Amino acid sequence: MSEVSLLKQLARSLMTGQLIAASDPYRLHWHLAPTVGLLNDPNGFIQAHDRYHLFYQWNPLACRHGAKWWGHWSSVDLVHWRHEPVALLPTEEYEISGCYSGSAVLNNDKITLLYTGNVKYADGSRTANQCLAEELPDGTYQKLGPVIPLPEGYTGHVRDPKVWQHDGLWYMVLAAQTPDIKGKVLFYRSSDLQQWQLISEIAGTHLNGLKEFGYMWECPDLFHLHGHDVLLCCPQGLAAEQYSYLNLYQCGYFVGELDYQQGTFPHGEFHELDLGFEFYAPQTTETSDGRRLMFGWLGMPDDNELAQPTVKHGWVDCMTCPRELFFRDGQLYQQPAEELQQLRQGSGATWQGNASEAPLFDGVSAELLLNVDGPFSLSLRDNASLNWDGECLTLTRLNWRTNETESRYWFGKLQSLQVLLDSSSLELFINNGEACMTARYFPDPTKKSLRFEGTGALSIHHWLLSACVIE
Repeated sequence: MSEVSLLKQLARSLMTGQLIAASDPYRLHWHLAPTVGLLNDPNGFIQAHDRYHLFYQWNPLACRHGAKWWGHWSSVDLVHWRHEPVALLPTEEYEISGCYSGSAVLNNDKITLLYTGNVKYADGSRTANQCLAEELPDGTYQKLGPVIPLPEGYTGHVRDPKVWQHDGLWYMVLAAQTPDIKGKVLFYRSSDLQQWQLISEIAGTHLNGLKEFGYMWECPDLFHLHGHDVLLCCPQGLAAEQYSYLNLYQCGYFVGELDYQQGTFPHGEFHELDLGFEFYAPQTTETSDGRRLMFGWLGMPDDNELAQPTVKHGWVDCMTCPRELFFRDGQLYQQPAEELQQLRQGSGATWQGNASEAPLFDGVSAELLLNVDGPFSLSLRDNASLNWDGECLTLTRLNWRTNETESRYWFGKLQSLQVLLDSSSLELFINNGEACMTARYFPDPTKKSLRFEGTGALSIHHWLLSACVIE
């Protein structure tokens, strides 16, 4: 379909849909969400020209997956955002089934996008091209076409290029699948972003001591942090265990040491990045002041997403809050980006005492800081709950499709908990980011209170959060 035809459909979708979406009681106050349609992976997260740029997978024409576009927001402070021109539409033969996920770099002072052009055929087969697009002065993007065709020895499931520069050369990690249906991460090198050399497979099933470990590793991201090289990835096909790998697909990381010349990445064991229900396809960037920031998709593909009650209002899914990554005690820590403190209204309210005596707090758009000494439970608007029994922190919610309860777990010594709440999302940061639990939930909109119970002693600081500004 031509770009003009797609843009006409986009105009209709926005004109007829945005007021309906805005009237949804589950519409998020301070998380980034699509104006209409379906959002999934964060793409092209970069700080350039004194602004943060966040691109995203978007189907603006329906609440379903299909031929994805790239939407585009930008911000000076991660709180005040503006809509930028749509960056990519699937109009060329080499991307006709969707402009799939990718990344952004600054090259010759221009933001350059690297993305997967997806092509599906009538017989069910598919192929993939890794493509370039370059920023123009008016904020739109000019496509430069494919630069990496489907590599030999892999299925059509090759996607999600993440690119960075090191010692004057460009490097890429790319998700791939072998003909025997094993997930791999490919490692490429280039001097100019145009001509790419496949160096090796640096991670995946049957590599670096791994046995069977999934049939596809989506959305790889490799970066150096506090003296360590970290590979984020999303393995699909891991079997659930009693307390781990409980989501349909997993998201996690390996810590190792990348040899740029040999193309090797010996690494340790896999760690889940988030222990909640919805967290997938994260992407990071390094800021001008040296921080490593990350957005994730607050969703989960192929599971319950299209049964969300927001679908009847014409939109589905959102981003997580922006998070800063740290490497401490041999593992990744995550904390909300400090800029989010701008959302706090005033100095908040404080309280301390036994959990059962705590007052009710508003939980629609709010932040809680808890210091914990002893067992307690927290009811989140009568739809989800947290329970700490001294050994295990359990997050339980009502599944909106089955109406059954389901739980996720963290084991350790709980000292503090930071809870970020929005109208239909929750993000938990345990012990200053030692672990995280993220989820959507859909309480009765008339129920707004947080209720504590239990014998443990708590120190509570509560803030109401303002809405983020989207221009």
